[in-house]
Amino acid sequence: MYSRVTLVEVDMMRSSVEEALELYRENVLPHLREQEGFQGVVLMATPEGKGLVASLWETADQATAKEDTGFYPDAIAQFLTLFAAPPGRESYEVVYADVPAVAVG
Repeated sequence: MYSRVTLVEVDMMRSSVEEALELYRENVLPHLREQEGFQGVVLMATPEGKGLVASLWETADQATAKEDTGFYPDAIAQFLTLFAAPPGRESYEVVYADVPAVAVG
């Protein structure tokens, strides 16, 4: 399993974590679910607006497949007014996971 990790920071003066989460759930998540190899996503946030988005994929190629199609820039463009700075992004191999099988939110 592989993970594509995006680090974000919501501009808490102009928006909220809840607003960013709702935008993500409505406009990004449905497209991710259509992608081959998509296994799920974990979103984490601090009260100060820092966040981590870790999408999970079957293969490394699937984790990076949408980078060249314009999907990622289009998705990020929807959040430009919500972010304090451009997001950072990296890919990882998941070498171990022990998480509950429940969905939150």
